[in-house]
Amino acid sequence: MNRLIRNREIWLAGAIALLIGLISTRFGAFASPGNLATIFNDTSILMILALGQMVVILTRSIDLSMASNLAFTGMVVAMLNAAFPAIPVPVLMLVAAGVGLLLGAVNGLLVWKLDIPSIVVTLGTLTIYRGATFVISGGAWVNADRMSPTFIGLQRMQFIGVPLLSWFAIVGIALFFLMLTRTALGRSFYAIGVNPTAAVYAGINVGRTKFLAFCISGLVAGICGYLWVSRYVIASVEIANGYELNIIAACVIGGISIAGGIGSVGGTVLGALFLGIISTALPVINVSPFWQMAISGSAIILAVVLNARGERRQGRIILKKAEAA
Repeated sequence: MNRLIRNREIWLAGAIALLIGLISTRFGAFASPGNLATIFNDTSILMILALGQMVVILTRSIDLSMASNLAFTGMVVAMLNAAFPAIPVPVLMLVAAGVGLLLGAVNGLLVWKLDIPSIVVTLGTLTIYRGATFVISGGAWVNADRMSPTFIGLQRMQFIGVPLLSWFAIVGIALFFLMLTRTALGRSFYAIGVNPTAAVYAGINVGRTKFLAFCISGLVAGICGYLWVSRYVIASVEIANGYELNIIAACVIGGISIAGGIGSVGGTVLGALFLGIISTALPVINVSPFWQMAISGSAIILAVVLNARGERRQGRIILKKAEAA
């Protein structure tokens, strides 16, 4: 399994390098360090969201409500900032994290206690959270002129020459890597995805672990609610509409198996970067948005095929070892 994951990451990194090289033949500045740093910064929110989604997918579940969670929490903190501009930004970020965590916990409880399939639960809460965003805002937008300078400017500040938004992504990558490789909770996510029945016999509470996975994805979506609104300087019902597909696509392209139990932080980050480079590069070379969608969709289908072939190959290897024994 580990060998398969490592090979997938190497191939994906090679595809990204090839893509950058091809675009650089027409636009040499595209591969400059400054431009690549900008692409990383622009993709930071997608990376963070994809990491939260990855944890859920590892447990054989899915969270379709992350973008709606982001929209709701972004609207909450934007309205708070507009009404009370003296509230410090760290406090608003804690509010966003708390609201996102609460919405994620609702998903987790429904999956855990009522044993409803996660795709059904989150498809419903996707609509509920988006509708709640309209209800609390009355359909109105919160624009830049109603946001405080500190609310807008925090993530645009730099630390040792790197924007704080990029640092959010870097810290998030490090935390998820440590959680999934160095903690019992991280190992439980993988164990449930590989074999839920065996995980029960190993003493893992499958329902509670899935609940925690949804809490993590909700927490991540809440934090990204603030990051999104402050970056694009607008809060509305329509923000991040349909973005859940990009989040899932980043995971699938990065080698996260929809069947659960297979995937890595590095692969997820590379999957998000791949989509970020496509969305940045194709307009530069005058490719229409429709072709961008087609290319992204083709990449998703190819990734699913490669994942399925890899999982079947792993199954054959296990069977051969059992026969030999």
